[in-house]
Amino acid sequence: MRSLHIAGTGMLAQQTNVEVISNNIANMSTTGYKRRRAEFQDLLYQNLRRVGSQSADTGSVLPAGAQVGLGVKTGAVYRINEQGNLSQTGNRFDIAVRGNGFFQVQLPSGETAYTRDGTFALSPEGVIVTADGFVLQPGITIPANATDVTINASGEVLAKLDGQVAPQNVGQVQLAIFANEGGLEAIGDNLLMATPGSGQPQAGAPGQPGYGQVMQGFVETSNVNVVTEITNLITAQRAYEMNSRVISASDEMLSTLSRLR
Repeated sequence: MRSLHIAGTGMLAQQTNVEVISNNIANMSTTGYKRRRAEFQDLLYQNLRRVGSQSADTGSVLPAGAQVGLGVKTGAVYRINEQGNLSQTGNRFDIAVRGNGFFQVQLPSGETAYTRDGTFALSPEGVIVTADGFVLQPGITIPANATDVTINASGEVLAKLDGQVAPQNVGQVQLAIFANEGGLEAIGDNLLMATPGSGQPQAGAPGQPGYGQVMQGFVETSNVNVVTEITNLITAQRAYEMNSRVISASDEMLSTLSRLR
């Protein structure tokens, strides 16, 4: 019976749906996290009577055919890149992006990763780095005798040096944008990698056309909406239960056949 396999694909699809939702809920407090949404597609169809075929020698054409679907599959898991809330931290090296753009981070392998997590600190050499010690690109070094650091909305890093009145520009934070942000590949640790699907990164200063602005002393929170996720979880659970009932009903039908004498 096709219904056994069809319902099985439905249960597998809803299992994937629950896994995506659970990952969203698990990351509801992750800085810069973007929620995911699972999308599904129907599988191939079997034609019992092909629509448009001739039904007689006179040239009569079937106005409607008979197709039986074979179930469902996971088509994609999309990243929803809507802006998260900005939370004030009081840390002068925390930076949040308000608008489009990703921070650029150099990995130990020399590759460049991208992130919305603006939780930064200083290395022993005074370089601005991530929580894992990866250098924010382009590298910005804060002088050891700096008494205060200001990062304006355009990404200019201004250090007030001891004994000087005017602040000194010690670097420029740059953001990268992509033609297709959904094509970025997540590698964990709040980092993303460019792929052929995302297109090449285009770096620029914050505040330029197409680029967001940065805010010092803030971080972007996760854009997960708990109420929406719980609602989606209940819907997925009910769909899973209905597919399991189809399997139970198909099993009862097969049991009826096996009892015939």
